[in-house]
Amino acid sequence: MHASMPSPFPAEAKPVSFRRSCGEPSPLGSLAPVTPDSWFSISPTSLLPGKMFLVGLTGGIASGKSSVIQVFQQLGCAVIDVDIIARHVVQPGYPAHRRIVEAFGTEVLLENGDIDRKVLGDLIFNQPDRRHLLNSITHPEICKEMMKETFKYFLRGYRYVILDIPLLFETKKLLKYMKHTVVVYCDRDTQLTRLMRRNNLSREDAEARIKAQLPLKDKVRMAHHVLDNSGEWSVTKRQVVLLHAELEHSLEYLPLRLGVLTGLAGIVSLLYLLLTHYLLPSP
Repeated sequence: MHASMPSPFPAEAKPVSFRRSCGEPSPLGSLAPVTPDSWFSISPTSLLPGKMFLVGLTGGIASGKSSVIQVFQQLGCAVIDVDIIARHVVQPGYPAHRRIVEAFGTEVLLENGDIDRKVLGDLIFNQPDRRHLLNSITHPEICKEMMKETFKYFLRGYRYVILDIPLLFETKKLLKYMKHTVVVYCDRDTQLTRLMRRNNLSREDAEARIKAQLPLKDKVRMAHHVLDNSGEWSVTKRQVVLLHAELEHSLEYLPLRLGVLTGLAGIVSLLYLLLTHYLLPSP
């Protein structure tokens, strides 16, 4: 972090470790923010296999979240992009697509049958009832896909799964599912410079885009872990490697895996007894 900038981190905490809250995906990716009361009452156990070890990861515009995700993937981590799931479940042929057309009309469709995200976004803008309706259509489908993807990684023996959620801290309902939360942080000057260079924006336009989001320093206060991407990329990459090692060696996952293995062993033993009883001749 630049020496001239005041540290956003509490005095008792440092990058790579603190705690608080979470959020959920927008109905069509980052189309619109989602209000907490828009979710159905879905219990954590209906989404996760037991106490599945989930890590919610977020950042801010031009903070470097995508680059951090790439490092986690290079390390062999399981990553689920919730925005991709949100786009996937509204494709033609899926239940959510049909219900959106029934609820909002064919004017929300492009010529190829896909949902026109801009038109639908305009329809629900500043209209809580319509937004709630859209959420009630898409969120159950998003949860189903999250559950499927998470369970696939669970069966393959992954210790934890990262959920890449852009609005992690803006909304609250995924808090109950997350064991850890991670924010990719950079200081305001660095964020502004990167955004102006990356998107070829004026300073005024870049500042407006940053102000439209929850400040990174606020996300820092709510996260379990902070990856400070204000300086050299090699330093950030080392933080990612260290965090992965910390999560990978966590014992939080062990009781769940042992329980599953014990259950499978019991099922195998029962099947063996049944087969020997019915297939082998009596003495």
